Amino acid sequence: MREGANIPIRNLFHMLSYAFQALRQGEYERLATEDFEHVHDLLAAILALGIGRQLKQGLHREYVAREEELATLRGKVDVAGTVAARFARRRVIACEYDELSEDNALNQAIKATCLLLIRHGKVKDRNRNALRREMPYFSGVEDVDPGQIRWDAFRFSRGDRSYRMLISICQLVVEGMLLTTSEGEHRLAQFIDDQHLHRLYEKFILNYYDQEHQELHASAPQIPWALDDGESAMLPTMWSDITLARRDDPSRVLIIDAKFYNHSTQGRYETRTVHSANLYQVFTYVKNRDAGFGDRPHEVCGMLLYARTNEAIQPDQSYMMSGNRIEVRTLDLNREFREIAATLDGIAEEHFKTDDKP
Repeated sequence: MREGANIPIRNLFHMLSYAFQALRQGEYERLATEDFEHVHDLLAAILALGIGRQLKQGLHREYVAREEELATLRGKVDVAGTVAARFARRRVIACEYDELSEDNALNQAIKATCLLLIRHGKVKDRNRNALRREMPYFSGVEDVDPGQIRWDAFRFSRGDRSYRMLISICQLVVEGMLLTTSEGEHRLAQFIDDQHLHRLYEKFILNYYDQEHQELHASAPQIPWALDDGESAMLPTMWSDITLARRDDPSRVLIIDAKFYNHSTQGRYETRTVHSANLYQVFTYVKNRDAGFGDRPHEVCGMLLYARTNEAIQPDQSYMMSGNRIEVRTLDLNREFREIAATLDGIAEEHFKTDDKP
């Protein structure tokens, strides 16, 4: 975890609960009131509860391709394999068939992650034992190398919402904390790394506004380039982190670029300034979105929202740039969560005058 980012474990749970709405239901709610000393213990508790709920419905099953020599035909004949068996004087048929099985990539990823957490010393006995009690249900699931799991290959249907959350937590554990030693053995790092916290930070802010401010439309849309001749070859795609607009007045827009860095400012010759690349980026987003309105009345603002660090100087500035307001603010994730929520609510109130918030 980055220098100065001592995020309380309870606040990490709140961030996860907004990123994954399933964590705001049922037995998960009690986790918000528990004191976790280590992030691994929190993630183990989430997985233990989630797997327990899934076992009541049954593990995910899907058709898996099998090849086997059988006494009777099943599926279709593997001609080459059958001929080879006959030459070897084996009275069998080489068959190829699909079998509905619990031994699939989703369950393999969950099992591999649980085994990592069970072996980790920071997971308390209660959550370690809960995971152990669930492992017999995965006895028919193959053990896989967690470092070889292809997270981008998973596809989920509408009915797989609970699995989507479980796999996302597993990916956070494995990709965010898995290191490989020089001997090739796996171990868990001390903290979630910055890259995964950055993505979680973005998703938390987006989903907070989506769930807590129904008067606003919160999204992460593509922003088209404002081109004079329509030629867009080789231009990069612009995706905003968070775009907010009032539902009853979509001409009022706030584009938030969420940043989770070691340092929220850059320094040169003892002078601290806003990260230039970040400022150029949000300015580009704002001006292109602004141009998209044409001559219609509108207001487009931008904000760099940094996760606050322990640095002495923190950005808190507002600028008018070519007719658009660009702000640089920080969000202190080390405070009580109600204060974090109040800061986000204040941003909405300031930009959209949300007196009618439900």
